[in-house]
Amino acid sequence: MGTILVIAEHEGGQLKLATLSAVTCAAKIAAETGGAFEVLVLGENVGGIAEALRLYGAANVLAADHSAFKLPVADKFAHAIAHVARERGVTMVVAAASTFSKDILPRAAALLDAGMLSDVVEATRAGDDFVFKRVMFAGNVIATVQLEGAVKFLTVRAAAFAQPAKSASQSPVVNLSFDAAQLPAFAESAGCAAKVAGRPDSTEARIVVSGGRGIKNAEDFERLVGGLADALGAAVGSSRALVDSGITPNSLQVGQTGKIVAPDLYLAVGISGAIQHLAGMKDTKVIVAINKDPDAPIFEVADYGLVADVYTAVPELTEKLKK
Repeated sequence: MGTILVIAEHEGGQLKLATLSAVTCAAKIAAETGGAFEVLVLGENVGGIAEALRLYGAANVLAADHSAFKLPVADKFAHAIAHVARERGVTMVVAAASTFSKDILPRAAALLDAGMLSDVVEATRAGDDFVFKRVMFAGNVIATVQLEGAVKFLTVRAAAFAQPAKSASQSPVVNLSFDAAQLPAFAESAGCAAKVAGRPDSTEARIVVSGGRGIKNAEDFERLVGGLADALGAAVGSSRALVDSGITPNSLQVGQTGKIVAPDLYLAVGISGAIQHLAGMKDTKVIVAINKDPDAPIFEVADYGLVADVYTAVPELTEKLKK
């Protein structure tokens, strides 16, 4: 097998920790095939991120530092990834499963006429090739799949691959140059809203507090879910029901069509436990549910459950945590 290319994801000058899970997957495959892996960082002023990635055993860290990559416009990033893959003889492209990779990697795979698998949770050697296990149908099915073709694209579930140990030696950084005129110009980003400071990203947080249909309005969501999250130093999440009703923004949604999270502790506040929501948090180590309906499906997967009205239980819990 030739070179494996890992696509680094970053935001606000910080590397997304899920990228390191993709590094672990790539390192495993490279070690078993006698190959090597490289990490590609696309963006503007990404020198610090490239430096941070030197510690994990990559043959090279490829830094494409250009104003054209200031924002992750899918078509530009996809063309850049496809170009690097061609130039460096890449046979596999790996990224963490996220909104970022869902938007970009399928486009890059199409440009190379390559097959792609999403939500991979295991990679196993099979002769001269690999077979992969991936999650399907809201986590109810684990499919075993083998990709054909000279180039393969994968996105991996962060919870399925541990973060890599740091290497004793540092990888060299190779600076790549791009001609902006050669990148697609039919789509440009009009801007990007800055993430509100103060609360961690739910995909990287150790604790996540999510609210569901039991929360009646946006003010109550912030008071109950936000207040409990702040007391725990946790991230905030939401069920699709609250997103569809306009109570919470789509960026908070956890579930099959939202974010996939795998924290140490997940508190489900007023969430019934629809299968689509469970698909987004099933890899959590400890699940705590608060719901006034004793027959709510969330209690079937919860490690700890409290049958109570969230409007009574959550303020009491928050106050005790503050003491």
